Amino acid sequence: MKKIWLDSYPDHVPSEFSDSEFNSIPDIFKNASKKYSDLVAFNNLNSNLSFKETALLADKFSSYLYNDLGIRKGDKVAVMLPNLLTYPVTFFGSLNIGAIVINVNPLFKSREIKSQLSDCGAETIVILDKFLDQLEPILAETNIKRVIVSQPFDLLNLPMRIIVRSVLFFKTKRTINKKNYILFKDVIRSTGKYPNISISKNDIALLQYTGGTTGKSKAAVLTHHNLVSNMSQLQLWVDNILSEGKEIIITALPLYHIFSLTVNLLFFYKIGSKNILIANPRDLKTFVKTLSKHKFTVITAVNTLFNLLLTSSKFRNIEFKSLKFSVGGGMAVLKSTAKKWKTITGCDITQGYGLTETSPIVTVNPVKSSFNGSIGLPLPSTEISIRDEDDIELPIGESGELCIKGPQVMKEYWNKDSETKDSFSSDGFFKTGDIAKIDQRGYLYIVDRKKDMILSSGFNVYPNEIEDYVSSYQGIIECGVVGKPDINRGESIILYVVRDNEKISESDILEYCRKGLTIYKQPKKVFFISEIPKNNVGKILRRKLREID
Repeated sequence: MKKIWLDSYPDHVPSEFSDSEFNSIPDIFKNASKKYSDLVAFNNLNSNLSFKETALLADKFSSYLYNDLGIRKGDKVAVMLPNLLTYPVTFFGSLNIGAIVINVNPLFKSREIKSQLSDCGAETIVILDKFLDQLEPILAETNIKRVIVSQPFDLLNLPMRIIVRSVLFFKTKRTINKKNYILFKDVIRSTGKYPNISISKNDIALLQYTGGTTGKSKAAVLTHHNLVSNMSQLQLWVDNILSEGKEIIITALPLYHIFSLTVNLLFFYKIGSKNILIANPRDLKTFVKTLSKHKFTVITAVNTLFNLLLTSSKFRNIEFKSLKFSVGGGMAVLKSTAKKWKTITGCDITQGYGLTETSPIVTVNPVKSSFNGSIGLPLPSTEISIRDEDDIELPIGESGELCIKGPQVMKEYWNKDSETKDSFSSDGFFKTGDIAKIDQRGYLYIVDRKKDMILSSGFNVYPNEIEDYVSSYQGIIECGVVGKPDINRGESIILYVVRDNEKISESDILEYCRKGLTIYKQPKKVFFISEIPKNNVGKILRRKLREID
């Protein structure tokens, strides 16, 4: 497709980007740590880590992994942490020695953790103590040999450490068995050195899990080049707005999510920003109180989170003069949300589009442009093509599958040769499964999704996984899952059930889902019906399910 979008590019943005001066994330990390050494890199619970301190702690973590645990380049380290100071130390410390990071959602239940760990084969995991209850039952069924346990007060300053430890003392009875686990606080006491590990741009940095249409775990293989390229593309896009060493970004989206990881953690670390880590944005009172303390210049969020903040009267009283731009990702931003946000903050929401498989950013609107419902323009060095079912490119204005080519596109799916082959066209374009159209100016619009995926609160949810789990409940004959529009979540998960026991209630099934499915995969509503509509080969007709009230 002719790159018609280039005519709509802001004047400062080139059509292509040159190869980065950095080959890997550790190169970027070490350069930024030295360049901005005395500035605050991270803030959490009134505690700060400077760039210099972050680098020192990451080095200690690297040393322990290398010298005490014998972890080498290419070994896998699973990370199951929320947005605490321990996350960046663990993440950068692992990559320093060439290890491959596997992010595990801290909200996952045992079954989901087992599926992911079994697929990737990781032998080491770093986990917050409160999530051990979900890990322990399935630990023997994985390859995990070493468990490093972090606690919420790790790395906090002394006053906050005392306060948090005191609060937790009365809330939990858990004690960490040092014979079975390694304490994070002991890891960062390491005084050894580790060798300089050569990391090439084509080495794997992440196995980043996304949903699969079969409900099976599926990881995008993201190289250092993929992630470094995406950071460079983003930097060209916002270079005229951001100032190195002077930005303050709010990170309320979880760092284990590719959007927050690449944008909030990696990119904003690269340019020397102060990163305010929000561990629990659902605690709205504390969240807003934190926002009021910082003259933040950038905030990233999903539609749900923007809406949540707008419900707070105290949020509306915050001074927003420092706010340069707000970024909406992970799910579509509603026009009504964007309008309210602009009224309260004076700042438009800049919407973009991305996928786990694309590191993630593919398109973004020019910053400070008015909200238009579009997902924006392709980033520099990104090609897009709108294609029909026969892989033939469609003309401007017609809807078809959005296909992408660029340096940010993943190498492959981990150990999934057939899925990898099916996901790429013969000329190397990644097939997104999203139906889109492009207008005369090169702006892209998402029309629908080709796949059955549900987008719930910014997370990909696949019906087959939920159906497979719910079907194991005794007394359920069959079930079907669809997503229905939800002003807050993007889509709500609706479950339709055929039962052979009328004593089975909606609350029974919802409770069962709470036990085995992470929160954003849990159905909002259960309907009991006599039959699941199917086609003549037995495939569920989800369109028919959506028509049921």
